[in-house]
Amino acid sequence: MTRETVRRVVLAPDKFKGSLTAPQVAAALATGIAEVAPAVQVRQVPVADGGDGTVDAFVASGWTRVELSAPGPTGVPGSTSYAVQAETAVIELAAVVGLAKLPAGRPDPLGASTYGLGVVIAHALDNGATHIVLGLGGSASTDGGAGMVQALGARILDADGHELAQGGAALTRAAQLDLSGLHPGIAAGIVTLACDVDNPLLGPKGAVAVYAPQKGTDTADFALLEEALANWARLAGPTFAHHPGAGAAGGTGFGALAVLGAQVRSGIEVILELLDFPALLDGAELVITGEGSLDAQSLHGKAPIGVCESARKAGIPVIAVAGRNLLAAQEIRAAGFTACYALTDLEPDPARSIARASHLLQQVGAQIAERHLTR
Repeated sequence: MTRETVRRVVLAPDKFKGSLTAPQVAAALATGIAEVAPAVQVRQVPVADGGDGTVDAFVASGWTRVELSAPGPTGVPGSTSYAVQAETAVIELAAVVGLAKLPAGRPDPLGASTYGLGVVIAHALDNGATHIVLGLGGSASTDGGAGMVQALGARILDADGHELAQGGAALTRAAQLDLSGLHPGIAAGIVTLACDVDNPLLGPKGAVAVYAPQKGTDTADFALLEEALANWARLAGPTFAHHPGAGAAGGTGFGALAVLGAQVRSGIEVILELLDFPALLDGAELVITGEGSLDAQSLHGKAPIGVCESARKAGIPVIAVAGRNLLAAQEIRAAGFTACYALTDLEPDPARSIARASHLLQQVGAQIAERHLTR
């Protein structure tokens, strides 16, 4: 077969949450395709939208993993990593101070902090990074990013000039913000927030009202945390509190915007840009993407939609694969997908579908190859 007649497919799925990582999803689909169409050249480009799995996606695409120890959300040291290429470092909040990093899974909604995230950012800066990309999502804290900026050298003081303790609740006593010791790499570099939510910091659509319940916050503490974030906003930069994305990851977006001078961008757009995704599509006749659940939320900037839009700009048809599909056929077509395959079509029982996801994805890969790649 000549170079000109090689058939090429790009696999660019996100993770199937609670089941498989994005690289595992891509590998399973590739195995299924190879069983039916072994001559087809398959390129695996696992993606993410800034949440958990972001670092793994970059490492799978050839970036270097940097491993280190950093404080988790409750201050307990743990192993983590980030991805680096040239002077760009991709750091995933969830991998440092996310819900999965809570000791024994016990939440600490008032005391959990993003301090460890700042430790990782400082490590990247100290090792030559000039562009920090922060993937926001899965946060265990509601501290407005205060811990992050403290780890980077900022001092948050109470009325008596004492350093504040970690956690969102302590911010009710914040009276002074001293940025004189902020890491010099912040001013010299660029910070980009890869974020797929547009919530402000405060109010009915803010960090506390929307996301605090996910972190184990009791309704009795909602008012306390809202007051704490409002006080922190007055101190660090009230105008940033209204910025879309300021409420992301327990308000970490706000801290990054107000103190680190960050810019908020669509998570999947940032990831695809850094991976040079359009170049990876060269010569492809089909793109396959997907995630664990295709639903209404997927249509608002999630990874499969970003992949679909990029591929369609290149004139390449896109097939979606999901653990479950909650979208109607017309919604699938309107989103730009040629077809959608769900694992629940093969195994209706959700628990069994999750447990057998890799095997089912291989079957789906074989079905796609038979129907779309053997003609």
